[in-house]
Amino acid sequence: MGVDAKTDMKGVELTEAAARRILKILSEEPGKIGLRIAVDGGGCSGFSYKFDLADSRNDDDTVIERDGAKVLIDELSLVYMGGSVIDFVDDLIGQSFQIRNPNAVASCGCGTSFTI
Repeated sequence: MGVDAKTDMKGVELTEAAARRILKILSEEPGKIGLRIAVDGGGCSGFSYKFDLADSRNDDDTVIERDGAKVLIDELSLVYMGGSVIDFVDDLIGQSFQIRNPNAVASCGCGTSFTI
């Protein structure tokens, strides 16, 4: 993966750009401790990512931290996300968190749903 990504023990990486964006968002949201990412059934390709701000850590959460920014992923979602890279992209198309998931065999055009 990239030189600018930090990996947790489950093989999920958080890039520097994603960490910076998470910290910026959290600075405007008192009481929130990190970005929660979950995998839900549904979406045009079978599974979809759900992003939300977390105000607490659940017992089954894995916390990925980089430069003070935290991403929380529940145990079940982590099964589908092992080896993924969480990035934040700011380009001509727009700004978004993106997950490059090596477990996905197909994904939709907008990158919010995938098939395993």
